[in-house]
Amino acid sequence: MGNEHEANRRAFLKSSALTAGALAVPRFSIGSPGGSANDKINIAVVGAGGMGDYAVAQAATENFVAICDVDDERAAEAFQAHPDVPRFKDFRVMLDKKGNEIDAVAISTPDHTHFAIAMAAMELGKHVFVQKPLAHSIWQVRTLQKAARHYNVITQMGNQGHTFEGMRLIKAWVDAGVLGDVSEVITWTNRPNIPWFVPPETFPPTTGSAPDSLDWELWQGPVARREYSEAYVPVRWRGWWDYGCGSLGDIGCHTFDAPFWALDLGAPTRVEAFSEPPPGEGFIPMNSAVVYRFPARGNKPPVTLKWYEKGFDVPKPRRWDIGKPLHPEGGMYMEGTKETLYHSEMRPVSPWITPAARFMEIKSELRKIERLPPVGNGPIEEWISAIKGEGPLPGSSFDYATPLTEMVLLGVLAQRTGRTIEWDAEAMRVKGQPELDSIIKEPAHEGWQYGENLW
Repeated sequence: MGNEHEANRRAFLKSSALTAGALAVPRFSIGSPGGSANDKINIAVVGAGGMGDYAVAQAATENFVAICDVDDERAAEAFQAHPDVPRFKDFRVMLDKKGNEIDAVAISTPDHTHFAIAMAAMELGKHVFVQKPLAHSIWQVRTLQKAARHYNVITQMGNQGHTFEGMRLIKAWVDAGVLGDVSEVITWTNRPNIPWFVPPETFPPTTGSAPDSLDWELWQGPVARREYSEAYVPVRWRGWWDYGCGSLGDIGCHTFDAPFWALDLGAPTRVEAFSEPPPGEGFIPMNSAVVYRFPARGNKPPVTLKWYEKGFDVPKPRRWDIGKPLHPEGGMYMEGTKETLYHSEMRPVSPWITPAARFMEIKSELRKIERLPPVGNGPIEEWISAIKGEGPLPGSSFDYATPLTEMVLLGVLAQRTGRTIEWDAEAMRVKGQPELDSIIKEPAHEGWQYGENLW
């Protein structure tokens, strides 16, 4: 099955290259004379259950041309809601059969398959939306960035908070100097928790036959083959390093987004993780803290960013309302020389200056700061608007999402290995630890190799 699909994919790419030239050009692009503001784009969705519900709903506002999911049961609601939309299990078959009709592909699958699906779509000149984290390894995210530029497509990662008004307020306040110099950022989450992070009763987990609705071979995609287990699907894959990226991969792209953008953090030079041993081989530690060290950027001082997961006590801000608890599900605050900025939960719904009395004292001054223009109601909407030429390039395009996700994945690397990471961003290597290269660039199963031509 894999070899036949790979042959079909490469034959299709060859014929596409002959007709479209070296760089595939999508039917819709900003400034393209081929589209207008009134046109609808043709969207295919890969991954229709879970977070795919959101992508299906947004695709339905355009021309919804294909649904692809490896599990008929997970996709049943989407199939029922859109009985006339063609269905596929293998994204490669979908692209072979419907490629000439598809303008854009929205991808909401487990982390380990993001890269291959996005690459296959971009090779055909399709605009792509990918849920966070952008990919499963650092080489993958950098290759996605290269591909987006090479194939001239419009891209977006699904960290919803980047489109929020609260995110834009944080950026405006920091740029205006409200906080002064920021040298410390604290972030936290209540994960790992159920239903996503559930260690099996035994290691290795009990295996058996996959349900008839699920193509287990396709679900595994590019990773080493193992027998089916209920310990992996439908949502517990996040706790296994082969498939997910733990709590940090699940939430980091959300909670790190504001400090990464507002403080222009770039790449850390050092990352350390402090974790208890994982419950079994291949599984994440069930509590962990990570410390990132960022160097000075121009006139901005070095920054220490700390990430706390469930099981760790989170220190409260130096400027804080006595007796007030931090939000139990998660949040972020920046300690500046002038003020402390805080938002609760994983995304910046409602940021404020703490303590509350200080926020009320300076609120009128904050209102005078020029706000960044709004970008829409969510990342898929922003992406669609950009494809149509109705709005600017998405804020979480792969040019932004790649370094943000790389930051997250460096913390994952420290958690996964228990090593201190001295990061050489230019060489894309951990200093003095070449044995980690196989995690930075993971091997891919036969028939799932993409992107080598871009390096």
